[in-house]
Amino acid sequence: MYLYNVTIGIDKASEREWLDYMRTTYIPDVMATGLFTQARMYRVLHDNEDDTTSYSVQYIATSIDNVQKFLEEYGPSIINAHRDRFRDKHVAFMTLLEEI
Repeated sequence: MYLYNVTIGIDKASEREWLDYMRTTYIPDVMATGLFTQARMYRVLHDNEDDTTSYSVQYIATSIDNVQKFLEEYGPSIINAHRDRFRDKHVAFMTLLEEI
């Protein structure tokens, strides 16, 4: 099993719009590729003094090939649509983990 994790810091002023977008558009678009078996979203719990809230969006894949295919074939358009919509309102980084 492979976990493709995207950690996103979103401006608090855009948080509700972003959550709605993630639930109704972004995550369904990722799952519609058929490359992941499960998606979950978590709020990161920590004290911070800035005007952002962080989330971890996690996708489970049965093979690293599925993750690679997503990143090469489907990811760019889905990710770019998110970047365009929330330009200058978020930061994101991705991590790929293998279950041991």
